[in-house]
Formats: sequence, structure tokens, C-alpha cells
Amino acid sequence: MGLSSDKHIQAGLFVLFGVTYLLTLLGNGLIVLLIALDPRLHLPMYFFLCHLSVVDICYTSSGVPQMLAHFLMEKKTISFALCGTQHFFALALGGTEFLLLAAMAYDRYVAVCNPLRYTVVMNPRLCMGLAGVSWFVGVVNSAVETAVTMRLPTCGHNVLNHVACETLALVRLACVDITLNQVVILASSVVVLLVPCCLVSLSYAYIVTAILKIRSTQVALSLF
Repeated sequence: MGLSSDKHIQAGLFVLFGVTYLLTLLGNGLIVLLIALDPRLHLPMYFFLCHLSVVDICYTSSGVPQMLAHFLMEKKTISFALCGTQHFFALALGGTEFLLLAAMAYDRYVAVCNPLRYTVVMNPRLCMGLAGVSWFVGVVNSAVETAVTMRLPTCGHNVLNHVACETLALVRLACVDITLNQVVILASSVVVLLVPCCLVSLSYAYIVTAILKIRSTQVALSLF
């Protein structure tokens, strides 16, 4: 159904989202290019940032082009196969992004709290492992959630009150019991949202504590 049925509003939304999409591609593309070309940026922090930029490019590309096309179309439709594909990639990339943010938070924790051991701890093998786990968990989580979502019969209800094939919008169309889906959605939220959020919060709590200790030590030394 999109965001509006008014043609003038749709034209404005097309320009707004189109420009934003192009800026997203340009900004993240430049980040990836600069990191790849500058040897000085071949560090763990920029390694994860490069992965994050790639995820952002792919994530926005999984849904925005279809949404832009629908702004220009009188009849807004999407095939079942394309809907499932869009759903899978959006979930996989969204989950991967949250997990990468947790990996980046851990990298900053080691850099601030254990600076002398930073190069030893954040070695290339660990960085590749953290990035690989982020991608793997994101893809597996999405595969499971997509499978249990797309199997639901809709009994002819095929109008999505949304701009994309999103989990909750699809589940609302179901004409059968959705208890399993609710369990899977809850488990998925814990894995790709709650756990990374807790890890990020914990990492920055340690970082803030370490910074406050450094300042306290400097104040104490200045008194002597």
C-alpha cells in the first residue's frame, strides 16, 4: 500500500527517498574505497567499518529500489518469490549490522581498556572471526525467520499495509495460528537485537569507567 495514495505526495516521496538512497550509496561507497586504497586504514576499527558500510549499501538496496518503483506505479504489486527474497535479505543484513556494531564496540573496549595488548588481542584472525560470525548468525537467523514466515497461508489476504515485505506485516496476513512465529520473532529479537545491545552497552560502560579512572589519577597526581 506504500505511504500514500496521493500522486503529488508520492512524487515528493520519490525525490526524497531517491536522493537519500543515492547519498547512502555514495557515502558508504566512498568509505569502502578509501579504506581499501589507504594502507594506513588497514586497522581493525576500519575493517569493521568497511563491513558495516557494505551492509548498509546492501540493506538499503534490498528494499528502497522496489519502494521507489512503487511510488511511480499505479498498481503496487510484488511477487511472492520477490517478497520472500526481500524479506530474507533485509533481515539478514539488519541482523548482521547489529552484530557488527557489537564487534566494533568490543574493538573500542580493547583499544581503551587494554591499549598495550590491543594489537595482540585484535589480530587479523580474531577480526575475521568476529566479522564471519556476524554474517553467519545474521544469515541463519534470517533463513529461519523467513522460512516460518513465508510458509504461512494467507487465505487470499494479500494486501500489505507497508512499504516492504516486513515480518510483522506478513504475519498479520496469516489466517492460522502464529504462535510459532511469535516464538521465532522473540528469539530472533534476543539474538540480533538484545544481545548486541547489551554487549555494546557493557563495552562502553567499561570504556567510560576506564576514562574516569584515568582522569581521577591525573587529578590526584596534579595535587602532589
